[in-house]
Amino acid sequence: MAAKFGTSGLRGLVTELSDDVVADYVSAFARACPTGSGVYVGRDLRESSDGIAAQVRRTLAGAGLDVTDCGVLPTPALALAAVQAGAAAIMVTGSHIPADRNGLKFYTPEGEITKAYETAILGALGQAFPDGTDPGPGDDSAARAYAARYVDAFGPKALAGLRIGIYQHSSVARDLMVNVVEALGGQAVPIARSDTFVPVDTEAVDADTRAMLARWCAEHTLDTVISTDGDADRPMVTDETGRIVPGDVLGALTARALGARIVCTPVSSNTLVDLMGFERVARTRIGSPYVIEAMEQAVAAEPAARVVGYEANGGFLLGFEAEGPEGRLAPLPTRDCLLPILAPLAHATEGGLAALVAALPRRFTAADRIAGVAPERSQAFIADLKTDRAARDDFFTDPGDEASLDLTDGLRVSFEGGEIVHLRPSGNAPEFRCYAEADDPDRAEALVTAYLEKLRTALA
Repeated sequence: MAAKFGTSGLRGLVTELSDDVVADYVSAFARACPTGSGVYVGRDLRESSDGIAAQVRRTLAGAGLDVTDCGVLPTPALALAAVQAGAAAIMVTGSHIPADRNGLKFYTPEGEITKAYETAILGALGQAFPDGTDPGPGDDSAARAYAARYVDAFGPKALAGLRIGIYQHSSVARDLMVNVVEALGGQAVPIARSDTFVPVDTEAVDADTRAMLARWCAEHTLDTVISTDGDADRPMVTDETGRIVPGDVLGALTARALGARIVCTPVSSNTLVDLMGFERVARTRIGSPYVIEAMEQAVAAEPAARVVGYEANGGFLLGFEAEGPEGRLAPLPTRDCLLPILAPLAHATEGGLAALVAALPRRFTAADRIAGVAPERSQAFIADLKTDRAARDDFFTDPGDEASLDLTDGLRVSFEGGEIVHLRPSGNAPEFRCYAEADDPDRAEALVTAYLEKLRTALA
C-alpha cells in the first residue's frame, strides 16, 4: 500500500516513506506552493523522524531554498515561527498514529495548505530535485517564542493555585507544558514520560487511559491532567475528577473566553456550541483545511470578524487578534494545543473545570475508532447506508426513528429523541470512526461502544 496524501498531509508506513518518496512530495510542494523567505523544518519524537527530516532538508536545499531546522517542537510552534518569518514549513510527524507510521505536514507562509494546494502538489509529483547539502541543526528559538506567546498573554497568575498533572508520554510539548504551567503560576506535576513513542489520540481515548487519568488525579490531588497528541496540535484535558473534557467542549469554552462571535467547526462537533449565543456557527467537513476555508470566507465577508475555528479533537484556530488576561494574542490560524488548554483553565481557577463544563448546555459527545479496516471496504459500506434508508433502519436499531440525515462528511444520523450517531471512515488511514451525541455522557459512550461493535461485525 502506498503512502496517502490528504487533509492531514502525507502519511504512511515508515517502510513506505523512502527517501525517494519523501523527496518527491517535498519537491512537489516546493514547485507547487509559495515558500516565501524559505522553509522551516520541524519533527516529532518518533524514531523515524530524524531520518525523514534530514531528507526533507536535503531536498529543499537541492531546490535552492533557504532551510531552517527548528528541531523537535510542537507543530503550532513551527507554524507560528514560519508565518512570522514569512516562510513555508514542513513538519515531520504522524500525529497520533502508531510509531510504525509517519508523515509530513505542509504549510505555506499563510498557514496550513488549502485543498487547492493539495491538488497542486499531487499534480507536481514525479519531478524530484536532486539532493543538496543538509544545512544541519538549528536552535530552539521557535519553541521558546511559542511558549512566550502564552506566558505574555496570560500572565504570571493565570493558573495560580492549580496543581496540574502533565502526562508527558512522547509529546513534543512535554517539557514546554511544564515550563508554561510554572510560568503562569501553576504547580506542574510531570507524569509518565516515555523514551519510546506513544500514539495518543486525544479524540479517541481508550478506557484504560481514562481510568489511568482518573487514578492520577486522585493519587496526586490534581486539579487537572493535561497532555497533547504526538506533535502537539491537539490538546487533552481532564477536570479534577479525571474525566476528559472533549476537544469540542474545550473549543467552545475557549471561543467564549476570547470573545469570538463567529465559530467555524466540523459537523462532528458537539451541538452545544449552537446554544451558547454566538452570532453564527458555520459547520464544515472534518479536517482543518475546511475549517480554515470557512474562517477565510468569514473574514472576506467581514474583515474585522472575531472568528475562530476548532475541531472535535480540540485543535484550535485563532482568526483574529484577541485579548488575553495580560496581553494580546496574534492570530494563529493553525491547529493549536496550548490555547484550548490554558483559556478554560484560566477561567476555572476558583470553581474548577467540572463546574465550568457543567454550566454549559447538556449535550455530550463520545468518539472512538476501529483500526485495521481497509479504506475501500469501509467506504463501500458507508456508500450503501447513504443510499438505502431500509439498510439504515436495520443498522440503527437503538436510538429510534431517523429524523434527519447529514452527508457533509460521512454519515451523520439525527434521531427523533435528539440523539446523534455519526459514522466516518478515514480517507488516508485504515480506521473507521464513530461519533455519538446525547443528553447524557454515559449514553453517548454507550452508543459509540454499541455501534463500533456493529461495525466490527459488519466489516469482518
